[in-house]
Amino acid sequence: MQVKGLFTVELPSHPVAPGTEAAQLGRKAIHKQFAGELQGQSLGEMLSCMGTVPGSAGYVALERFEGTLGGRRGSFALMHYGTMDRGQSGLRIEVVPDSADGELQGLRGEMQIRIEAGQHHYQFDYRLSPEA
Repeated sequence: MQVKGLFTVELPSHPVAPGTEAAQLGRKAIHKQFAGELQGQSLGEMLSCMGTVPGSAGYVALERFEGTLGGRRGSFALMHYGTMDRGQSGLRIEVVPDSADGELQGLRGEMQIRIEAGQHHYQFDYRLSPEA
């Protein structure tokens, strides 16, 4: 199944873990509000690293969504793996296996994100296992 919609995001910066400053990583909190068939909020953490060449960087993140998906209530975690290679982006976001609860138990899926005219859009392709 597939759902699409909009979300808003805030990414406040935070200090990295004590003792890791020399790694030159960036750390941000994730605060999102989803609208549409995926409705609710997510909270998470992001770590990023800039490359030595302009336009190159990478990030990893985990976030936990809580709300409804197609009218089913529950929560689940998403894992991000993103790269920028001299301006060419790559992004993989998928549901952490067995992280869903409530009426979303058994959820599997992947999310795509695009930004157009300053608005964040999501497309979430998912399936619920028969025992969900």
